Amino acid sequence: MEQCEILVQNGVMEHRTIFAAYVLLLLLGIFGAHRFYLGHTGWGFAYLFTLGFLGLGVLIDLFIIPTYVVNYNHRLDHALGSEEKD
Repeated sequence: MEQCEILVQNGVMEHRTIFAAYVLLLLLGIFGAHRFYLGHTGWGFAYLFTLGFLGLGVLIDLFIIPTYVVNYNHRLDHALGSEEKD
């Protein structure tokens, strides 16, 4: 499983939503926008240069997006929890 970076925007870490991920997938999926949004920058560039693996990757991601969002938010909660302990 790929390690994803938790993105910090304006100094605040924010949860990602399934709705926003699907909007990005449907509008800009072949360019990997949904992968960048969820912190999968390596995969985002792979989608960008291969046009979403010629659409096949986008089709597969239609079913996997909820899992990616839950995993991202779980990692964010874990990171925030460990920061509070420090």
